[in-house]
Amino acid sequence: MSAPIAVAPVIKGENAFVRAVEALTTFFGWIAAALTVVALIVTCQMIFVRSFLGQSTIWQTEAVIYLMIAATTLGLGYVQQMRGHVNVDLIPMALGPRARRVLAYAVLLATIGVSSLIAFYSWDLWHQAFERNWKSSTVWAPPLWVPYLAMPLGFGLFLLQLVADLVKLATGTEPPFGIKEV
Repeated sequence: MSAPIAVAPVIKGENAFVRAVEALTTFFGWIAAALTVVALIVTCQMIFVRSFLGQSTIWQTEAVIYLMIAATTLGLGYVQQMRGHVNVDLIPMALGPRARRVLAYAVLLATIGVSSLIAFYSWDLWHQAFERNWKSSTVWAPPLWVPYLAMPLGFGLFLLQLVADLVKLATGTEPPFGIKEV
């Protein structure tokens, strides 16, 4: 049986690259939070216009959808930095230190691979929308490159944070899965 374990707090790295990435993802985390608040305000305005004024809405539903997609994707890196994604740590806790480190590298590299594919294809989608001047098929008809830009930007930030996590793991700044031996 393995030794007792404790969850370690996230330690800010001494590495300049890690500090820069974490500052950038924190900034975009704040932007994501602000976009969520704006979406909430627009939703309240839409409810007021429909319920109390008896008018129809044209742009609100679509705007809220785009704002929430942007908030979700732009906040990916910040949530990764804060370790806020859903995490099942039963297996890492059951493993010894060496196996836990190997699993941490495997998980980070697999996540980097999948996220790289998503970033690449979302960049391609954004580029097509921009070059071909795609517009939404609604009455509002905003250019689609504007909301689509959040996807490659958000996944690019997520990739940077994953690479920073890989650097922290490789340099020993942070233990695998935040679990250190006691």
